[in-house]
Amino acid sequence: MKLLQVDTVARAREKLKKAVQGQGVKRRRVPLEEALGGILAEDVYAKEPVPGFDRSTVDGYAVRSADTAGASDSVPVFLRITGEIEMGRVPEHGICPGECMYIPTGGMIPEGADAVVMIEYCELFSETETAVCHSVPAGGNIVHAGDDVQEGEKVLTKGTRLRPQEIGLLAAVGEESVTIVKPWSVTIIATGDELITPGDRMEPGKVRNINNYGLEAIARQMGFDVSGCFLLKDERGLLEETVRSAMRQSDIVAVSGGSSKGKKDETASVIGTLASEGILTQGLALKPGKPTILGYDVPTGTILLGLPGHPSAAMIVFQLLIGWLWEDISGGKKSWPVPAELTVNVPAAPGRAVCQTVQLLRGEDGRTKAVPVFGRSGLISILTKADGYIVIPENQEGLKKGEMVEVFLI
Repeated sequence: MKLLQVDTVARAREKLKKAVQGQGVKRRRVPLEEALGGILAEDVYAKEPVPGFDRSTVDGYAVRSADTAGASDSVPVFLRITGEIEMGRVPEHGICPGECMYIPTGGMIPEGADAVVMIEYCELFSETETAVCHSVPAGGNIVHAGDDVQEGEKVLTKGTRLRPQEIGLLAAVGEESVTIVKPWSVTIIATGDELITPGDRMEPGKVRNINNYGLEAIARQMGFDVSGCFLLKDERGLLEETVRSAMRQSDIVAVSGGSSKGKKDETASVIGTLASEGILTQGLALKPGKPTILGYDVPTGTILLGLPGHPSAAMIVFQLLIGWLWEDISGGKKSWPVPAELTVNVPAAPGRAVCQTVQLLRGEDGRTKAVPVFGRSGLISILTKADGYIVIPENQEGLKKGEMVEVFLI
């Protein structure tokens, strides 16, 4: 089957977005331990202040700051020790002028105290008296209730991708679970009579299945659920049956291989048969990535994606199309590219966009440099040496050394 007139990446994105626009996004509540990488579906407000009480930031003695005025090594101030504050407990009593209480880091400030003297500036004179050799101002070594987060304050905004620090903040404000945008589920299928698993014995003419592992990793990195991975022979009936079954449980079915115009390349035929909207895009004006197919099925709400067999091309196209679409419709914050200075000329023929892998290095001038990693698109090692890629527009004849470029991280 011959490829139809190819689409630009922008046009393919436009078609894909239009196809799924009525699908919307679903939400689900998950416990914090399962929320990492999720995208917040709603704003989060603090139900309580953080910290919840005035507490010490050092080990030392809770005091009235006025009692320490003028204290020094040569003229210390003597204070009576009236007790010890235990972690996790409310002080049994407050302090009066001339008194102090021992307090550990994080301990609750007793009533009457407005500062904490570090233990390094105190010398125990007896079991009930200490010499203070350093003055401390009001509020010294104390973090007050709500200094970190005020009760009722918006702490996280809808669309935030949850990192470890956001998970920690949610725990701090008393949230055991959080509402996130329900991740897409993905089924990944690799096709090819030549493909074998990583554990199979290598034989002449065989190629190890890379795409299932690489695409699954990218999908999980994006926060998606992976419903299944399949390795199939080049049999149209088997491919159609597997895709049809996957459509019942997945939002995306990605098939790598079989999308160009060889005799056994049946992906386009299967997508054309199963997608209610037919084939949206059959060929991208992109290097690498030309043999890309897009379809959409309205009844199941499934995106059907035919990817190139070359691993680097398959992974980059998945990120360019599916990663972009997910960010767009989920409301998640966009992945901003890294600006960098190109170290050498990069040629490109006009007519199709070019994705060029690059390394990011810090130059002697302190500026971030983009160093192209040249190689054929079928070489998986190229991606392992790269930090990201730059996109040369289809109407441009390459880029020149010294130009500022945008690097999309991978």
